[in-house]
Amino acid sequence: MQLLKQQKGFTLIEMLIVLFIITVLILIAIPNVTKHFSTVDDKGCKAYVTMVQGQVEAYRIDEKKYPTSIEMLEDTKYLKQDTNACAGKKIQISDGEVSTIDE
Repeated sequence: MQLLKQQKGFTLIEMLIVLFIITVLILIAIPNVTKHFSTVDDKGCKAYVTMVQGQVEAYRIDEKKYPTSIEMLEDTKYLKQDTNACAGKKIQISDGEVSTIDE
């Protein structure tokens, strides 16, 4: 009987407390991580639109006119094929201005 009292280890209650603490930390962390993913996507899309606007201006300087579509920039090698930088949105060019529209 004395051998049982000398064994060291975690009790069930101690393990449940640790699991509860880990669960609380996970519940706090998940919403913050998902919020940051959407922020990163938005910033990436804005940066892509700014880069395309720069390429539109480069095209205008070289060709003396504005491109009418993204495809025109891709065909003349001012842009690589659309890498879908703005998921769920389409990039459009109108009178030299680049903007996004929801698909």
